[in-house]
Amino acid sequence: MITSEQVRERARIPRDKENDYTDAMAAKRREFIREETGANLSHVAQYSVDPATLPGNIENFIGIAQVPIGLAGPLRINGEHAKGDFYIPLATTEGTLVASYNRGMRLLTESGGVKTTVVEESMQRAPVFILEDALQAREFGGWVTEHLAAIREQAEATTQFGKLRNIGQFAVGPLRYLRFNYTTGDAAGQNMAGKATFAACEWIKRNYPGRLKYFLSGNIDTDKKHSYLNTLLTRGKRVVAEAVIQKSALLRLMHLDTSELFYARQVQMVGGFLAGSSNNGAHAANGLAALFIATGQDVANIAESHAAITYSQPLDNGDFYWSITLPSLIVGTCGGGTGLATQKQCLEMLGCHGQGKAKKFAEICAAVVLAGETSLAAAMLNGEWVTAHERMGRNRPATE
Repeated sequence: MITSEQVRERARIPRDKENDYTDAMAAKRREFIREETGANLSHVAQYSVDPATLPGNIENFIGIAQVPIGLAGPLRINGEHAKGDFYIPLATTEGTLVASYNRGMRLLTESGGVKTTVVEESMQRAPVFILEDALQAREFGGWVTEHLAAIREQAEATTQFGKLRNIGQFAVGPLRYLRFNYTTGDAAGQNMAGKATFAACEWIKRNYPGRLKYFLSGNIDTDKKHSYLNTLLTRGKRVVAEAVIQKSALLRLMHLDTSELFYARQVQMVGGFLAGSSNNGAHAANGLAALFIATGQDVANIAESHAAITYSQPLDNGDFYWSITLPSLIVGTCGGGTGLATQKQCLEMLGCHGQGKAKKFAEICAAVVLAGETSLAAAMLNGEWVTAHERMGRNRPATE
């Protein structure tokens, strides 16, 4: 058991209550770590970011984690919002990742490009209201429906860009789970939705004629957790990327026939079903995580954003239709880490920084995922998966 005396003696991380975001304070904390642990943070200390730009993004700043950024592309996208050839920044420490995605991008581009569509968008906060019994919970749900306009007014008064689309309701015993669904402009929107929903819930508590209490999150918004509710109902943006892969291009670049690819996809779909996977394709996490790190997205949102549904079919002329749907892609082009120096530059490389660019960026993300799917599937089928990692990313001699 820790005594109060031990708590008083605990070494405290240096902070400046007046101005904590300076080079001097970062250096003071690095020196604190050197004294406490003996670790030399000379590389962490090398950065070009002005610490004064970091409030709201980090606390107890000591330096920058330098993640290598590679370039893949061009990737031709024929979307509603993303149009043209794009060069994609991917921040990763996994050898072969950039090369693999680059190969998939070449295949898709030489087949005519990727068609992308944002089909729905919705960000949630999902409070739970606790009543005396199931009957009162049902009656409360009816009251919420009747007062939706007033609830919407309270929620939207807290935000310039957030709009309350609707409120889904789910009943469990005396509990009424309310899933507030918002559009959030060009921000990812979790904090926006939380603030708006809190204001709405406080209004409900003051104005509902019966007794009730609530928790702001009843855990069905599944913030930074995968759920099939999000797969069905959308969280963030639901985006589809689809392409017709030419038989000749697949044979020339991937050394596969489209019939071999379709057969393998059928077998792997069964495997995904057997495992209860959140993705019946290969995976979306690799490319999305690398793109998220490069562009200042909240990387923890990979937990939801990696969910995907693939659909493919051989065409009569021998070509191969392949699509991937991301039902819970959470991205933004303003707010969060998108305004930091290096992240902003990577977004600018894509023409995606600032207002009015979130749907464009979402389409690029989906197209990148499809490129990774095609390349990884081909590598597994023709025996290149292990050999590529051996050559480019794995089993290298240890170096300092």
